[in-house]
Amino acid sequence: MFPSIPLFAVVSAPFKRSQLGLFQGKMKQYGNNVPNSKHKTRRTWLPNVHNQRLFSETLQQFVRLKVTARALKTIKKYGNIDKYLLNTDPELLGWEGMRLRVLIREKQSAAPQETAKAST
Repeated sequence: MFPSIPLFAVVSAPFKRSQLGLFQGKMKQYGNNVPNSKHKTRRTWLPNVHNQRLFSETLQQFVRLKVTARALKTIKKYGNIDKYLLNTDPELLGWEGMRLRVLIREKQSAAPQETAKAST
């Protein structure tokens, strides 16, 4: 049921900061500052990142994450953090997202077994 591929083999790491939160594929972008003199200087644009506490219904606790505005918008679309983590492509989740996905799947697979034991 669960993939046997190691977590770090699935997720690439071009922008390490994006692996430590939910960045929804957003990366550092590069470009030029161009003033009136047309003398170009290199610069970077960073993703719009916020520290958030999101409640996981499966884990029954708040999870502290670094989340981009794009990821927050997608989480709101899915309804909650659990549905977002389970339905999103692993390439977009990063290491932290995959770690949380594994925790949620383990908790969900353990829940039916506990209810079966309680009913007998």
